[in-house]
Amino acid sequence: MLKVSIITPLYNAESFIAETIRSVLSQTMDEWEMIVVDDCSTDRSAEVVREVAAGDRRIRLVRLEHNVGPAVARNRAIELAKGRYIAFLDGDDMWSERKLERQIAFMKDRDIALSYTDYYRIEERSGRRIDLIRAPEKVDYRELLKQNVIGCLTAVYDTEKLGKVYMPEILKRQDFALWLKILKRVPFAYGLNEPLACYRVRSASVSSNKIRSSLYNWKLYREVEKLPWYEAAYYFGWYTFRSLRKYR
Repeated sequence: MLKVSIITPLYNAESFIAETIRSVLSQTMDEWEMIVVDDCSTDRSAEVVREVAAGDRRIRLVRLEHNVGPAVARNRAIELAKGRYIAFLDGDDMWSERKLERQIAFMKDRDIALSYTDYYRIEERSGRRIDLIRAPEKVDYRELLKQNVIGCLTAVYDTEKLGKVYMPEILKRQDFALWLKILKRVPFAYGLNEPLACYRVRSASVSSNKIRSSLYNWKLYREVEKLPWYEAAYYFGWYTFRSLRKYR
């Protein structure tokens, strides 16, 4: 079986997608496929993918007929995936060249179903490192509710242990919802303390609006996880406290 399927939703990232794909092409592990799902981009994103991936059959471009959002785009890629391991990399982020080699070895050695790693946050245009986000050694469902410590660009899960697990098709926080979904089935997700990815901080992203971002967390607690209001308030308090401490 093919080792890793890389899930890449794409929307108007023509300035960054070439660098993203090159970071995959440079991987020291070569048993992978990359499924790029273009969610009706209005720029040259799809054309750039074709240009950079020309001649490499491991990279597949799928174009959706309607703009449906990243959850549906990712789920379409998961549906098509043939690899044992499902990894996530958005169209503006990057991996270090040993990312797959190190993380798959980590998961095999410790018999892990879901893993994640440290990563750098970088500036949108210059690529300069802003800070390093450390991965806790492990996290369970209840602890993750307090704060999403799993960077989507670092996450990998094992379909041999879990089967294919799809993202809830919500507007935002779909990655957070997926990790919670998995952690209802396994006791822990485990972190590898090596910075193996770079997350591009884009000024236009929803996560840059902290108030609006926090409201999506509340909706996740109440509408997806179906927590009673008092439990949702408890975890929302933790989320707010940790966010303020992180960004002060």
